[in-house]
Amino acid sequence: MEKLNQKSFLASKDTAKRQWVIIDVENQVVGRAASKIADILRGKHRPTYTPHADNGDFVIVINASKVHFTGKKWDDKFYYHHTGFPGGIKEISAKKQLEKHPEKILQDAVWGMLPKNTLSRQLVKKLRVYPGSEHPHTAQNPTVFNIES
Repeated sequence: MEKLNQKSFLASKDTAKRQWVIIDVENQVVGRAASKIADILRGKHRPTYTPHADNGDFVIVINASKVHFTGKKWDDKFYYHHTGFPGGIKEISAKKQLEKHPEKILQDAVWGMLPKNTLSRQLVKKLRVYPGSEHPHTAQNPTVFNIES
């Protein structure tokens, strides 16, 4: 029998060719947009996807203040954080979170869809979310990425 010389390709952090991608989430559902963004951050849209390596793209999200939820989540969904002091749990509804920090809604949704390990802490640093259509990353020449709802 002949031995085949096939080798599996495993991408590494050094061989990754990262690009900057801009995504407009105006009139998009939060969860569906967040899952697409998480896939791009991990590099699942490329044929060189490797689960243990960071070979995804940088993602710029614009119009985060114009996303929407399905159902009654604007009133029923709450975001929690703890101050670190006894009895210091705080909650804010999704509607008030949209008024105060609209970018945090999408950041939290993407963070929840990434794996819970040290790789995800590197991946979330490549995410930039802006409430309006303006962003300071024009020097990176981002390409527009369409996500359909």
